[in-house]
Amino acid sequence: MPDQYYTREPESESRPAACAFTYRGRELHFMTDAGVFSRGELDTGTRLLLEALPVRMTGEILDLGCGWGPIGISIGAAMPETRVTMADVNLRALSWSRENAKRNGVQVEVLESDGFSAMGNRSFDAVVTNPPIRAGKQVIYQMFADARAHLKSAGSLFLVIRKQQGAESCIRYLKTLYASVEKLDRSGGFWVLEARKA
Repeated sequence: MPDQYYTREPESESRPAACAFTYRGRELHFMTDAGVFSRGELDTGTRLLLEALPVRMTGEILDLGCGWGPIGISIGAAMPETRVTMADVNLRALSWSRENAKRNGVQVEVLESDGFSAMGNRSFDAVVTNPPIRAGKQVIYQMFADARAHLKSAGSLFLVIRKQQGAESCIRYLKTLYASVEKLDRSGGFWVLEARKA
């Protein structure tokens, strides 16, 4: 059985593959790998999430479940007033995130963390995630609850989810935690959501 991308130490043989895309006028170059989500390409959900983010973000940003780094590095490259932390449980993903940050000249902090386990009492202005849906509803709902606890008072959680993978029930759950939930985009079978703490 192939590794799940939220495995700490993927057993699959490393097969690096290059990927490049342009985000808000800047061309970015990445290396991806087997055992890490979306080898060789920027997946549709992450692309839609990045496109839907505010034009300007500032402060402390957490890229939760960063994979090989497309979200955090894109934010860091396009929005220099941010301080980006990237976290994942997958050690291979973290290694490529560090490499990709250097490759693109972006300063980020990269942490091994199972959800928020390594965050202590840190708080963020925004948490951005393409959540690991295959880990199951219980896991990702816990991530959403923990995100609220780690957001500053005016902070937001930004996420993308496939409509057919439970977007409507996800919104209902988020509304039990957050002051408001807004659909930023609905296209290609995906919903991009912003859940505001205040």
